[in-house]
Amino acid sequence: MHTLNLGILAHVDAGKTSLTERLLLAAGVIDELGSVDDGSTQTDTLDLERRRGITIRSAVVSFAVGDTTVNLIDTPGRPDFIAEVERVLNVLDGAVLVVSAVEGVQAQTRVLMRTLRRLGIPALVFVNKIDRRGARPRAVLEELASRLALPVAAMGEVAGAGTPEAAFVPYGGAELLDVVTLHDDALLAAYVRGGAVPPVRLRAALAAQTRAGLVHPVFFGSAITGAGVDDLVAGVRELLPAAGGDPGGPVSGAVFKVERGPAGEKLAYARLFSGTLRVRDRLRLPGGGEARVTGVDVLSIPASRGSVAAGQIARLRGLDAVRVGDPLGEPPPRAGEGHFAPPTLETVVRPARPADRGALLLALTRLAEQDPLIGLRQDDARGEVSLTLYGEVQKEVIQATLLEEDGLEVSFRKSTTICVERPVGSGAAVELIAVDPNPFLATVGLRVEPGPPGGGVAFRLEVELGSLPYAFMRTIEETVHETLRQGLRGWQVIDCVVTLTHSGYWARQSHSGGVFDKSMSSTAGDFRALTPLVVMEALRRAGTVVCEPVHRFTLELPADTTGEVLPVLARLGAVPRAQGPGLIEGEIPAARVHELGQRLPGLTRGEGVLDSAFERYRPVGGPAPVRPRLGHDPLDRKEYLLRVRRRV
Repeated sequence: MHTLNLGILAHVDAGKTSLTERLLLAAGVIDELGSVDDGSTQTDTLDLERRRGITIRSAVVSFAVGDTTVNLIDTPGRPDFIAEVERVLNVLDGAVLVVSAVEGVQAQTRVLMRTLRRLGIPALVFVNKIDRRGARPRAVLEELASRLALPVAAMGEVAGAGTPEAAFVPYGGAELLDVVTLHDDALLAAYVRGGAVPPVRLRAALAAQTRAGLVHPVFFGSAITGAGVDDLVAGVRELLPAAGGDPGGPVSGAVFKVERGPAGEKLAYARLFSGTLRVRDRLRLPGGGEARVTGVDVLSIPASRGSVAAGQIARLRGLDAVRVGDPLGEPPPRAGEGHFAPPTLETVVRPARPADRGALLLALTRLAEQDPLIGLRQDDARGEVSLTLYGEVQKEVIQATLLEEDGLEVSFRKSTTICVERPVGSGAAVELIAVDPNPFLATVGLRVEPGPPGGGVAFRLEVELGSLPYAFMRTIEETVHETLRQGLRGWQVIDCVVTLTHSGYWARQSHSGGVFDKSMSSTAGDFRALTPLVVMEALRRAGTVVCEPVHRFTLELPADTTGEVLPVLARLGAVPRAQGPGLIEGEIPAARVHELGQRLPGLTRGEGVLDSAFERYRPVGGPAPVRPRLGHDPLDRKEYLLRVRRRV
């Protein structure tokens, strides 16, 4: 029995969850087709998902297609929940990208397909809703080729598009010849010599090219009527690659979903890329710790327990310290890769009852372990907890989750934009051991300078590797990353290179009786306390610029309303880059996207459609915003030393 881990991806409202229901019905997993509108779908299990008719968390359902077990993973379509999509991409063997035959290629469609191609994940395209009025399958096929720059191969055509009787008519094979021969010289030569190619050879060549990402077969159909779904299922089995991996190799896997069981126990959904994992096996976790597996439930047809092998997905128990995105055992393929932009909004969560502050922090910490892109900031001085967001819909989700699962009523402050800081020059600082004003038994010298865009924080050495014990070197590096979470104005510092230029320590000293003398010996605490002072002084000398997130946007609107929309875009700080009849594309500050979405219906008679996605960071115009600092402030040396030395 082969296994295929398949992702269903789409822009919101393209019919992704409805297609999942149709696939499960066709496979015999369910007896009745669920409805998104009625809240009866198999994969939307949260109460809020059923009420709102949206997918918030990824869900895994297994079914059999011939001799292949398909683990189908339904993912959210809203950009607010892009973190759910990001974690799923790491475990896929193939994907189906759903596109609406009415709306066509949309912003999220472009983001998802670009990511699939960058990661080398084979993908089929299913053009859904061919039965809807306004369906334009042929035009959407052209959009896939032009707007996504995709090498597509239509697997058939549509009869009766835009009517309830719309049907998918598959091609016999000869129609695919032009596409397949573009990447297969031997097949082209055989055609030139003989004038015909056997259908079996043609389909085999198409399958090989699909698995290599050279071609993306396109199917047409309707998840509501079932048109074209059987052909899609056959295409999934024939054209996408089965999961590989050596069951006898070292254990290597990745956790892509974490939830709580009925008794509050942690359940980790993981894909195994190599090896075999059994109950009572011990796993190495990030950070150097270990955990013992106490339960293994394999998602397969038929379901099994006790052990999971390479290529399979299982629900694991006993991994209490594991988080979403953590590798299991050896690092898996695409380990640690971030495929989407970070959240750009932040809000403060406040409990309705002040006595619930402790319970709120625990509940938010649990949510953050299920979603690593929810970042928490606890301000003890103000008694506040801040968290990061992708969009305003997340507030409702978090609010409902806290009420339903923890009995906590909360409110939110108005969302603010998360800025970042970038160094504008090069700055260096050094503190020498036993030289005033350095009170710590450590020498640390650092240089901070700009790095390439998107490069994060890179730590480099200009000292000899053996000049400092590894534990101290590691402490400096970890403290550098931790300190740069708050720059000169309180924002995280990105795109910089930090170089260790000086290092020194006093070796372990003992009295004649063998008693360790801390006052004469360097410890990791000395380096942990000193490094923030050096980092911030180097950063102060380098200088930083505060940058705000900018979204690229596509605005579709009636052509006669363009004159009213353009002045509003200018007032919101948007910069149009391209303009055509009924279409405006450009950039807009992330802080103004929500306002534009609110004003758009009134400006366009309710016909305007806005799509936006994070594009880049740019320097803030005008006074740089400041973010309140948390914890001990190394920019205030006197106060910092009073607090840190007391703690040490």
